[in-house]
Amino acid sequence: MKAKEKIAALQALMKKEGIDGYLIPSSDPHMSEYLPDHYAARSWFSGFNGSAGTLAVTSEKAALWADGRYFIQAEHQLEGSGIELMKIGEPGVPTVEKWLADELPEKGTMGIDGVITSTAFAEELKKAFSEKEISLKNADLIAPIWTEERPAAPATKAWILDAAYAGKTPSEKLATLRESLKEEGVNAYLATKLESSAWLLNLRADDILFTPFALCFTLVLPDSATVFINKDRVPADVQEYLEKEGFAIAPYEETAAALRSIKTPVTFIIEKTSLSYALYQAMEENTNIMVKEGKEPIVYLKGVKSETEIKNLKIAHRKDGVAMVRFAIDLEGRMARKETVTECDVDAMMRHYRLEQEASLGESFGTIAAYGPNAAMMHYHPTPENCATLKPEGFLLVDCGGHYMEGTTDITRTYALGEPTEEEKDYFTLVLRSHIDMAKVVFKEKMPGIALDLAAREPFWERGLDYRCGTGHGVGFVGTVHEGPQALNGRCQVPFVPGMTVTDEPGIYETDKIGIRIENELLCKEAMETEYGKFYCFEPITYCPIDRKAIDPKKLSPAELSWLNQYHSTVYETLSPYLTNSENEWLKKACAPIA
Repeated sequence: MKAKEKIAALQALMKKEGIDGYLIPSSDPHMSEYLPDHYAARSWFSGFNGSAGTLAVTSEKAALWADGRYFIQAEHQLEGSGIELMKIGEPGVPTVEKWLADELPEKGTMGIDGVITSTAFAEELKKAFSEKEISLKNADLIAPIWTEERPAAPATKAWILDAAYAGKTPSEKLATLRESLKEEGVNAYLATKLESSAWLLNLRADDILFTPFALCFTLVLPDSATVFINKDRVPADVQEYLEKEGFAIAPYEETAAALRSIKTPVTFIIEKTSLSYALYQAMEENTNIMVKEGKEPIVYLKGVKSETEIKNLKIAHRKDGVAMVRFAIDLEGRMARKETVTECDVDAMMRHYRLEQEASLGESFGTIAAYGPNAAMMHYHPTPENCATLKPEGFLLVDCGGHYMEGTTDITRTYALGEPTEEEKDYFTLVLRSHIDMAKVVFKEKMPGIALDLAAREPFWERGLDYRCGTGHGVGFVGTVHEGPQALNGRCQVPFVPGMTVTDEPGIYETDKIGIRIENELLCKEAMETEYGKFYCFEPITYCPIDRKAIDPKKLSPAELSWLNQYHSTVYETLSPYLTNSENEWLKKACAPIA
């Protein structure tokens, strides 16, 4: 079926069930950013396969909400579907809940699947519907329509990331977690986020493409801890290890029942954005459970990397830098020989050079290999059916990353494939200035991402320009490539502290014309302490040259030029011991100082 037919089938089922509206979010029972294929219902129904978006359907209409990263992509993929694109943040565009409240009838019924809908979203809907007395109804209308084609729920083999990489054992982390809960005045916690259980248990698997997590919940009570997981996919030695570390094992589907059966009074800390409405209702049904809203505790614990993790992360980025250099040399050679190279070839090349690194666990996300105007779509992915051929002109943007036993990486480089025009150099140097200004900022303690983000945007704002996304995000440790709580954007109120990592990736995206992005990962560290307090700074831990050919040095300040030359010196010193003589000759030129 095409998208229009799928929406029609959903509307027919809604009518049969007495439901006036239905919501399909981009989520799974763990409110994950990247979903197992089994839960990619929004993508299946709409045809829009960006990582974020919400589909709302009424008896006569369908609309999809997407943010600025996906405006261009969504316009293309929704064409002919009958689904209206709602551009989040644009003037006159209502929120999902406001649109539904306006479209649904008085005393109507709104359907949601509480298993994959967050408590926070369910409550927003209730608030928006109160005036018209629209009720919420729990109903899974996805399964009856998405049948034969639907992938099974994942159950890949689970394994343990050794503490030599992870820094601490699960029992040590459990003790730290319980201390954190005590400080919040609570004594119970349900880890719903996959990355939280992964961190706490040192447990990994391959349930989500590019993300080494296992579908599970972890329940921590005052005198016990239980992992709810499909036991068939947990090898005996892993079960024994977790039990020895203080964690019992129970079936995945028994999570809600376990909450309902708690016999002694406990107080849970919950974050409604990461807790499904179905599990929240299970808590509400048990009079022994009190809840306190607060910060998801593990997110804050794992957001600050330990000394062991930082040491390993630098090894992972060094390996990644070697892979990037070998890719760039290969690409230059193919272009010089006038071989046919497509975006899909670039994807395969990048995958090859990462996988040949020792202790590689694969890619951390699908490579964005975008040539020319395709790079204006921030999250563009080439496919065999839609794959541009590179020419000796314009820019190639490559955004990619890898998982290694030592950590996770995320990097973007934009390459000039021919002699860049003055306009192309101007754009590239603007992005580079923004990147450098962010990387070299020094700031007082307790400064949040919302304040630091300004440093990157100033060069753009000077010219009346901007980019419709954050400047950077946290990166997990052998985990998700997007990690909170820290971020560099106009919303993040979380203060940076030493040990946090974040990407620095400003860009320019001119529709149907050009896209440029430069991305490094930064480590927050102490800079100095004076009578005015503590000051922090960032250290780049991504090691890969930035294309000098596309830079206009006259448009860099002395401080920016000094930073760039020092950065390239560090790249050469870090990577050269791991490259061949010929590769080092290339790297020396790529990292040569600019006068």
